Amino acid sequence: MTIPADAWDFPNPFIIEVSAEESDIDSYNHVNNSVYVRWFDECARDHSKAVGVDTDAAKELGNGMAVRESNIQYLRSAYLGDKVQVANWIVENDGRLRARRHFQLIRVSDGATLVRADLDYVCINIATGRPSRMPKRFQEKYCDERTITQTDPVTE
Repeated sequence: MTIPADAWDFPNPFIIEVSAEESDIDSYNHVNNSVYVRWFDECARDHSKAVGVDTDAAKELGNGMAVRESNIQYLRSAYLGDKVQVANWIVENDGRLRARRHFQLIRVSDGATLVRADLDYVCINIATGRPSRMPKRFQEKYCDERTITQTDPVTE
């Protein structure tokens, strides 16, 4: 099943597809909530790589983006074998220190939104772990065509 464009909270999502594996399942027989967080991270890293800021580039610049705060809404569960599309958008980037990504996870088989999340990131100096002004490359690359100016997603 292809997820229709109007199922996504915002236009032009950056999407990866994952499958729920045995190691993702918890004692309640569904995907553990920590796995969704891992999927957010994988999607954000792949998106960064796609726009030209992979981990090697970040190390070279001496800066990276670290999660400062997370707001996650778990709406439905994923189960063993489920294919899930993980989408993200950069919904804010102040061009100085902070950026925010919105995530949405949709189960491919039925088009159900499983999780929505907003993660706030801060630019850090990798060597010290302290906040650091965003390099020009981050300012430019984290403001691609997926950067959204409207910050209120569709809710169910």
